[in-house]
Amino acid sequence: MYLAIIVLPLLASMASGLLGRKLGTTGVHILACLAVVLASLLSCVAFFEVALAGSSVTVSLATWLDSELLDLSWSFLFDSLTVSMLLPVLIVSALVHIYSVGYMAPDPHHQRFFAYLSMFTFFMLLLVCGDNFLVMFIGWEGVGVTSYLLISFWYTRVQATKSALQAILVNRVGDWAFLIGLFGLFWLFGTLEYSTLFSIAPMIHEALFTLIALGLLIGAMAKSAQIGLHTWLPNAMEGPTPVSALLHAATMVVAGVFLLLRISPLLEYSETALLLLLWIGSLTAFMAATTGLFQNDLKRVIAYSTCSQLGMLMVACGLSQYNAALFHLVNHAFFKALLFLSAGAVIHALNDEQDLRKYGGLVTLLPFCYILMLIGSFSLMALPFLTGYYSKEVIILSSYAAYSISGHLAYWISTVAAAFTALYSVRSLYLTFLGRPNGPKANYLSVHEPPFVMALPLAVLALFSLFFGYVTQQLFVGPGSAIFGNALFQHPSHVIEGEWSIPLLNRVLPVVGALLAPLLLLALYTSFPGSLIGLLSTKVGKGFYRFFNRAYLFDGLYARLAALLLEFGYITAKTIDRGVLELLGPFGLTNLLSQTARNWAKLDTGFIPHYTLLMLIGLLAFLIFVFYLPDPRLFLLCLILVVLLT
Repeated sequence: MYLAIIVLPLLASMASGLLGRKLGTTGVHILACLAVVLASLLSCVAFFEVALAGSSVTVSLATWLDSELLDLSWSFLFDSLTVSMLLPVLIVSALVHIYSVGYMAPDPHHQRFFAYLSMFTFFMLLLVCGDNFLVMFIGWEGVGVTSYLLISFWYTRVQATKSALQAILVNRVGDWAFLIGLFGLFWLFGTLEYSTLFSIAPMIHEALFTLIALGLLIGAMAKSAQIGLHTWLPNAMEGPTPVSALLHAATMVVAGVFLLLRISPLLEYSETALLLLLWIGSLTAFMAATTGLFQNDLKRVIAYSTCSQLGMLMVACGLSQYNAALFHLVNHAFFKALLFLSAGAVIHALNDEQDLRKYGGLVTLLPFCYILMLIGSFSLMALPFLTGYYSKEVIILSSYAAYSISGHLAYWISTVAAAFTALYSVRSLYLTFLGRPNGPKANYLSVHEPPFVMALPLAVLALFSLFFGYVTQQLFVGPGSAIFGNALFQHPSHVIEGEWSIPLLNRVLPVVGALLAPLLLLALYTSFPGSLIGLLSTKVGKGFYRFFNRAYLFDGLYARLAALLLEFGYITAKTIDRGVLELLGPFGLTNLLSQTARNWAKLDTGFIPHYTLLMLIGLLAFLIFVFYLPDPRLFLLCLILVVLLT
């Protein structure tokens, strides 16, 4: 059963890609959807057996590498962390597969799309289920490559190809750092297997851990789109909407967070790495939330919300609250998939229009989509009794309960980020459904609710977004819950008690901010629109709007740095590669030998007296060097100098 969970998506991908012409469009739909749905059902059984019944499973297939100290096998670990990750990965993937049957109906390349989609799911499963870092790295690289194929699925669009290239290049930076971290682990421990690494970890010096953890942290930053390495995430929206949902909700972007959860027995012994995680996550959450408020593309707004929530997950890891991070990761997968897929239904209904400024008045035309986006947005805002509330509030309150300077600053930054999250969520809802119609008439004439094959996954995700957090709260973050056992490790000195020690004002402030901020925005939109327009019309207002709309100018900064590097590369190529290296390298050596040969050839004059004179000079020189030099080897040195000078 456990191997079937991993193998079924691979078989579906191979069949769709290699036998797509034989199976036909309908056959590919049935095969791919059936395989992933079956894998998701098996993952639920695995969750019951492993997490609830406490029976971890290790499956070893064969030896992969056996060389000196390095002994690795194709083995897979199914502990409570793994099966908890399998739930969002496979459930969201199965629903995205079913949704894609309707969404991609006009596209002629169904076989290629479903082959990529199933292959993406397979590599994510490989990453999650691996029993050692090398198997994880194969899945890590496979997810990156397949994301390139999916983002550039419509490869005739230049922007899609550019976005895919940006995604894979930024992730190359993270992969480089990840590899350095793996080399450090092997150098320090002599193995890459989880069980051996984690059992020896307490006996290793913290400074060595910190250096290795920094490499793994940069890898996680790139994959999970943290500040500085986040630029690929919003541009990944150029792929089809089901790809965006799968990419941003349950698979690639959470791979970095999963890496941090998996190495929690290592991170707990590096205070520096934990502090960096806390600050990087806080700044990412704030940066992405403020940027999302000023975006005009519906999918980009949701993309920046993903970036912001990933920052929250990093904050939880920095506070050593790994169970809360995993809980929010699972919750976020469901309501973010709901947001993306319902936004895709709106875009699909409006002839692929994504500009919020061309929406409005859709609440009467698309009531089903409105209810779905309302549920997803409210869960993202972490309003009480919805799925997002039970995990997001735990993270924010834990940062206050840490009772440290960094913890309190993280609390205030996260609270402000939560208020901005509510602002851009309500803004998107208002401009899409409640505002005045601003789009072309042709778009409104063709508006339609999603067909059943698209509506069914949306309804399932809506149920998860409403009830999953409430049902599983005690299981994931309840006091005394032992579901994770040894899968997640928290050092006793990092335990945070936030149930009774937090003042009431600080406890309710994030929720109050998430409620008051949207009300203020709606008041500005409905009652005082002139004041908002006037504010943005000033020079300062335009500057602020431009700064946040362009995402803190990160893209412009990187473009400038790339131009400087290319210019520097041109200079070095002209002066070093074609200058110094050619003069001192092969070209210079051949020139030297040729010139020396020509100079010696000039001594061949054809006159016998000249030859006699040269012979006498050579004989005298030989006698002088032999009889008067203290070391005969100097003769050879002088001979070489003569050759060089001539």
